[in-house]
Amino acid sequence: MALHIAILPTPGIGHLIPLAEFARKLYRRHQISSTFIIPTDQDAPFSPRQQTLLATLPPPINHLLLPAVNLHDLPPDVRAETRIALTVARSLPSIRAAFKSLLSSSSPIAAVVVDLFGTDAFEIAREFQLPPYIFFPSTATCLSLFLHLLELHRTTPSEYRDSPEPFRLPGCTPISGEDLVDPLQDRSNSAYQWILHYCRRYPLAEGIIVNTCTQLEPGPIKALQLQIPNLENPNPKIYPIGPLTHSAAISNQMTGPSSSSIILQWLNQQPIGSVLYVSFGSGGSLRHEQLIELALGLELSEQRFLMVVRCPSDKSASAGYFSTDDSSDPLSYLPDGFLDRTAGRGLAVPFWAPQVEILEHRCTGGFLTHCGWNSTLESVVSGVPLLLWPLFAEQRMNAVMLHEELKVGVRVLSESGGGGAVVGREAVARAVRDLMGGDIGDRNRSRIRDLKIGAAAAIGEGGASAQAFDQLAERWKEEGARRK
Repeated sequence: MALHIAILPTPGIGHLIPLAEFARKLYRRHQISSTFIIPTDQDAPFSPRQQTLLATLPPPINHLLLPAVNLHDLPPDVRAETRIALTVARSLPSIRAAFKSLLSSSSPIAAVVVDLFGTDAFEIAREFQLPPYIFFPSTATCLSLFLHLLELHRTTPSEYRDSPEPFRLPGCTPISGEDLVDPLQDRSNSAYQWILHYCRRYPLAEGIIVNTCTQLEPGPIKALQLQIPNLENPNPKIYPIGPLTHSAAISNQMTGPSSSSIILQWLNQQPIGSVLYVSFGSGGSLRHEQLIELALGLELSEQRFLMVVRCPSDKSASAGYFSTDDSSDPLSYLPDGFLDRTAGRGLAVPFWAPQVEILEHRCTGGFLTHCGWNSTLESVVSGVPLLLWPLFAEQRMNAVMLHEELKVGVRVLSESGGGGAVVGREAVARAVRDLMGGDIGDRNRSRIRDLKIGAAAAIGEGGASAQAFDQLAERWKEEGARRK
């Protein structure tokens, strides 16, 4: 009988993408299939792009959309982490029913894999005697923060951002309080309490799967593997199995072949290494004033660019996280005459682009990014240096690591959506020129090419990530055999 696991992603396509690639590789390499059990809420329907992503998976991998929960009682300014947490919490009866249905099928269930905000499902997994695992889609550095947060909470009396000293996690680059993950920036907010809640539960996992590799984070991974046995529960074993990124073909399908064709035709006409790709991910939003300054800075730089434009938000940098593409035209928010003045040298496209294909293209020479981990890994795998513009979540932590430790990106700014100073067009233009034509760019380009080679070795046969992946699969095969 075929072996099977259950996967519980939490809302957001950025969480779903690496889990889909994990399931794809698990089946391709070990013939272990998966069922995605997907919580949803009434105001954030499962998007067509998420459906397209799951449709690319081979048939033994399937999914179940749970009944949408009602979150209308939440205030309009509720943080994304609270909304995600309550989506899962209010879906628990449906999750239990889904697990029960899976167990009645012919395939033995070897494990339950939840993403970083899904640990409330652990009790249900234990109820059905299923070992729970966490898939952590971000860095080992961020995982280290989560595993040490209860101690930081106990020993830090004030807001973390007010700490005069940086926080020193084992094996990690020191991180200032203001660069820690967003929900830690206001300890009075419910999002902070939810993060503490999850952190208390992390040691209950049988293992923690991390989308990173030793070439990217040698210090944090070594420290986690040494220190996990000293935690309250010695169970969690760390499995660094990255980088997991999706292919150019899947990136193309999620964009739409017609749109992808137009973008790639334009890119084909540019000189090699000359184009700066600009994108803030699937959920990032700039303020309108900042979008204007960014566009004018790209124009002022006189460099070639390919820019993905989303509708701005003056309320939150994560305003697009739960939304699907709306009827508004993002290009209408750009400066008057901008598209005409930059025609030929620049291309602006609405909502989405085939990012993997763009980063792999020979004409792409840089990436202005929000520092989301999926985008970061795609850039590393493609060997493209970075301009760092973090917006929310753990992106400022990622920017610190990319700039100070890995030295593959320049941290131009730390824009925070609804607050913080607007970065002017001159600063944008200067940073773009530095990356695309200066010594800074050359150094970053050389370094990220080395990381590209190292990342490929990690996931290649005999590499550390490939070995960790295989060890995890063998552990599940043993569990499946026990259940037969």
